Amino acid sequence: MLSPAELEILLLTLKVGITAVLVTLPVAFTFAWLLARASFPGKVLLDGLVHLPLVLPPVVTGWLLLLAFGRNGPVGAWLEGWFGMTVMFRWTGAAIAAAVMALPLMVRALRLSIENVDRGLESAARTLGASPSRVFLSVTLPLSLPGVLVASVLGFARSIGEFGATITFVSNVPGQTQTLPLAIYSALQLPGGEGQVLRLAAIAIVLSLAALVISEILARRAARGRHVL
Repeated sequence: MLSPAELEILLLTLKVGITAVLVTLPVAFTFAWLLARASFPGKVLLDGLVHLPLVLPPVVTGWLLLLAFGRNGPVGAWLEGWFGMTVMFRWTGAAIAAAVMALPLMVRALRLSIENVDRGLESAARTLGASPSRVFLSVTLPLSLPGVLVASVLGFARSIGEFGATITFVSNVPGQTQTLPLAIYSALQLPGGEGQVLRLAAIAIVLSLAALVISEILARRAARGRHVL
């Protein structure tokens, strides 16, 4: 059984993960579409920047977020000056860190899905008089839906496992930024915390494994669907 504090950690982790995916999905789809379909100067550079969090040490990513969203940072000062809000030491900051770390995985899944959309169907729709926006909404987006689902699940799995960028950016604040990985780290520092570590680690394993299994099932169904088409 989970204690009230552990239940709070679990709920906060789920909130951070879901929020990160919802915020990141439109951005990830835009980047994926640009990388899959558009041709423009600097495309290779954009590809590198999007995937940079995959290869950068998470602590560096968290430090960059701190520079940008801190009270003296360009984004942080703007948020506080215009809206009177801050993401420092709050769950929203943890969601931002998780979103940034999940973005590359989501873009990769979405890009693959968009590249597998049959352009002949899009051309046929344009031939029948559909506008570009109508083609996108009625052909491209529905056919990319399996990729959207896979990207969402992978992004969620990455978000709930985020540690380095989060602790660097918004610290480890119980009730605000202490998600499962940070709570496990804190419990490891406490004498007699092995029981809590075991319970929290088990939850993390179950959530991550479930997300990976779901993403694999969705990917296989999408592959079978394309084969049938």
